[in-house]
Amino acid sequence: MQTLILAAIAFPIMLVLDLLWIGVVGNSFYRAQLGSMLRPDILWPAAIAFYVIYTLALSYFVITPGVSTQSLLKVALVGAFFGLAAYAAYDFTNLATVPNWPLPLTFVDLAWGALVTAVSSGATYLIATKLLNY
Repeated sequence: MQTLILAAIAFPIMLVLDLLWIGVVGNSFYRAQLGSMLRPDILWPAAIAFYVIYTLALSYFVITPGVSTQSLLKVALVGAFFGLAAYAAYDFTNLATVPNWPLPLTFVDLAWGALVTAVSSGATYLIATKLLNY
């Protein structure tokens, strides 16, 4: 049950940060890098499925163990590594299989995956330990 509660906390944090990054901060970069490969509209069921699965995995593998060790630093560092690994699976697979997949996008996306996952993990940890007394 704890993992589900932590995932429910992480979900909106991750979603908002990612939407700000992709939709506002990095929007022109992604458009320049991906061009016609980008959909004109967001396929929301696929996006929501990603965030549900990702935040469940994040809560199970990173945040729940981190809460038991009571270490924000550990949660953030393990979260960064988890994010790097997950985004690497996506980006390096695309680099290997999608014609003209941009190398600069791969590195920016890897950095973003590590950062957004570290921040989402840390924020979820703080909410859980300070507000929910985990």
